Amino acid sequence: MTTLHFVLFPVMSQGHMIPMVDIARLVAQRGANVTIITTPVNANRFKPVITRAIKNNLNIQLLELELPLSDVGLPEGYESFDLIPSAPLFNKLFAAAAMLKEPAENMIQELVPPASCIISDNLFPWTYDLARKFNIPRLIFHGPGCFTYLCIHISLHTNFVDEMVSDSEYYVLPGIPDRIELTKAQASSWGKKEEKEATEFMETLREAEEASNGIVVNSFEELEPFYVEGLAKAKSKKVWCIGPVSLCNKSLPDLAERGNKVAINEHECLKWLGSREKGSVVFVCLGSLSRASTEQNIELGLGLEASNIPFIWCLRHPTEEFEKWLIEKGYEEKVKDRGVIVRGWAPQVLILSHQAVGGFLTHCGWNSTLEGISSGIPMITWPHFADQSLNERFIVDVLKLGLKVGIEVPIIVGDQDKFGALVKNEDIKIAIEALMSKEEGGEARRSRARDLSKMAKSSMEEGGSSYVNMTWMIQNINELLDAKSTTMEDGIVKEL
Repeated sequence: MTTLHFVLFPVMSQGHMIPMVDIARLVAQRGANVTIITTPVNANRFKPVITRAIKNNLNIQLLELELPLSDVGLPEGYESFDLIPSAPLFNKLFAAAAMLKEPAENMIQELVPPASCIISDNLFPWTYDLARKFNIPRLIFHGPGCFTYLCIHISLHTNFVDEMVSDSEYYVLPGIPDRIELTKAQASSWGKKEEKEATEFMETLREAEEASNGIVVNSFEELEPFYVEGLAKAKSKKVWCIGPVSLCNKSLPDLAERGNKVAINEHECLKWLGSREKGSVVFVCLGSLSRASTEQNIELGLGLEASNIPFIWCLRHPTEEFEKWLIEKGYEEKVKDRGVIVRGWAPQVLILSHQAVGGFLTHCGWNSTLEGISSGIPMITWPHFADQSLNERFIVDVLKLGLKVGIEVPIIVGDQDKFGALVKNEDIKIAIEALMSKEEGGEARRSRARDLSKMAKSSMEEGGSSYVNMTWMIQNINELLDAKSTTMEDGIVKEL
């Protein structure tokens, strides 16, 4: 049997790149060759982890394509969505990415051994043309879990959402076993349907998805069994849950450098956590794309201070005004005995997996959600845009692992610099205290979180559901390639 060669195309965003790099390592651990095609800035972020993987005898390579940024009016270096400073530039990066099809085709043409399969982010529909060109299977990677994507599918394919009177009116999502109440805005925060460009892009995504050979999901079957089956039925596709992929990170360097160079020394971080009681610390991180206003960061800081609970706060994109407020109020001096502020990238998996951490205030991005679940940590939910409101429903209403901070109106994706409604410090304090409470409700959440953590880890072990799904996925690709070889020998050219 010929060794398979998987070619991965991750979208240039930390929330998509990070799990795709983990998937690359998991596939390579099964003996396959793996090529990740991305841009120089993004490749540079992941070179340390790939270099370690290569030293561990995994056949992985990073290949770089130059983005035509000037052609779409983007400055040099704006190669990832977390580097885009304002909403009007958001769509320009997608436009630049679409121009990579031809150079990517030339790159695949030169690969040795030849490409066997493409795993592409579903937001890169043009990779379907590449798969057709080389007559190889193409799997699509869905960033969120099966619950969220099934809810999206139901919302997009039923007319009742469009018939709602207002964006703020709640309705119950039909056709699923859990009672999920949503507003029109929460179900459609990827963009406004009336915008012609957005509608055309969504149609392109749908067509490319229908032409794919299956769906890869960073989740595990025990977490959402109905929704795994429901998504496969709704999409008429095989769905392979192969996660939580973050659990492939075992060593301290891999945990500390997952996604980017961290802004805190991992040894100092572990030392500080080691000085805290078990389950006493709340970790605060609102994602790589959100940009809190000065006013909102002040409210968050005051809420953390008033809670009197130890915390690590990952502070992304602080404004000059907020830094000035920190100095004027002597904030860091006041909380130094129980609080750590990380300006920039934090080693999230390393922190969450430490026994001192007992709560997670999160934006509900799927990676963060699954990392919290894997670590057995209850959550405070603070969604912003895209899939995050649906992920919040999964955390709170389905898994019953979290408490809402009170956000009802999401932001349209691409407008994350607006941040949304102001959450007051009193509400933040109440949510933190309730989450960390030793009373019955808090203990019940922690018990459920521990049980799900055990399931998550078991799923990735040999014989576990995600381990077996990876085996089946690779076997399916071999079968598709064997079928192609047979048809070619019979003189029949059949597109996969």
